[in-house]
Amino acid sequence: MTNERNKKILLELVKQPENSRCADCGAPDWASYKIGVFVCLNCSGIHRSLSSRVKSIRLDNWEDDLVEFMKSTGNENARAVYEKAVPPYYYRPLENDCNVLRDQWIRAKYQRMEFNGETKYPPLAYTTGFHEGILWKKGKDNMQFQKRKFVLSEREFTLSYYNKEDESKGPKAVISIKDLNATFQPQKIGHSHGLQITYQDENKTRNLYVYHESSEEIVIWYNSIRAARYAYLKTAYPTGSDEDLVPMITRNYLKEGYMEKTGPLQKESFKKRWFILDSQNRKLLYFKDQLDAEELGVIFIGTESNGYSVKECVPKHARGNKWKCGIMVETPERQFVFMCEQEREQKQWLNVLRKVLSRPMSPQDYSGKRRRPGVCLQSTEQMVCGGCSSHHHNLLMQYNTLLKQMHLLKLKDLKGDALSQV
Repeated sequence: MTNERNKKILLELVKQPENSRCADCGAPDWASYKIGVFVCLNCSGIHRSLSSRVKSIRLDNWEDDLVEFMKSTGNENARAVYEKAVPPYYYRPLENDCNVLRDQWIRAKYQRMEFNGETKYPPLAYTTGFHEGILWKKGKDNMQFQKRKFVLSEREFTLSYYNKEDESKGPKAVISIKDLNATFQPQKIGHSHGLQITYQDENKTRNLYVYHESSEEIVIWYNSIRAARYAYLKTAYPTGSDEDLVPMITRNYLKEGYMEKTGPLQKESFKKRWFILDSQNRKLLYFKDQLDAEELGVIFIGTESNGYSVKECVPKHARGNKWKCGIMVETPERQFVFMCEQEREQKQWLNVLRKVLSRPMSPQDYSGKRRRPGVCLQSTEQMVCGGCSSHHHNLLMQYNTLLKQMHLLKLKDLKGDALSQV
């Protein structure tokens, strides 16, 4: 009877707004009765590894003293202690985030006590404005990972890396923090600590794929990058509030995956491409493969009032395509036709593309659209601006006509040679 009564009390406590979400990732059905917080199943495993005592609210027995402790503490009171001084740029993981982020967030809070408001000496690495170290980096044109030295400078708003550990030859690349994004991609990279760093390089989107063997170190890198991005945004938007700026620091992509793509005439062969939907920048990028360093092209997704639309379709020609579930993205310049392998994938892509389409465009979106290309020439997959699209289309038609004429001349020459030999 006592146990049933205690479970009822705990279930009532979980209904309170501050306890209704996991104290660590926002997901609770479990509780850490050493700390006094309600957590989800996934985070309960991490708490166990910290020697914190955890119990299931519904399945385990609860003694009176433990229930009283949970009543007197709870998530809100625990946050006042363990999250007293979390920097605004420090990433707070959500339910669906990868394990390394949740693991290090919990360890930073309860094990290392990083956010209790006390001065740390030496200072925490991500708070210094400078970080350097070795990361494993994937080669630009191969799948091999090599050790490379990286240097992050908040003062200069740059991330640099060196081809060799020797700095005397200078950095291989100096990357501006201005357009940089970092997102964990453990499945894609094939390492539980895999991090994708994306930036703009001469009007091309460039990807770096890195990891570190230490989970703590890779999350330090991630939050150091976020700290530098936050400092940049505070400079770029001096009147911006944290509520406005924090979502702009880094972002996860709305959706990624393979689709087949055809060219501007919709007669070209379909080719399998890896697509990334960056909803914040309203861009649908595509690559030959999922770990490519550079994009093949990018499509800006505007709004319906600006001449953009997304719908299901059946392609006019299906040369070379193996998949049957079609999507058409229409822009003021042209129509893009893609094919998905399964209807479920098609519906997911349609939903996320329409989500971007329905969001009003900001002034930054308009300026980004002017800077970015908008039409793809399938023969070279080279991007041109919308204003040049019709001109390029005419050039393409003239080029095809010229090829046909050259082919006919070659046939005549061959016939002449054959007759001369009779």
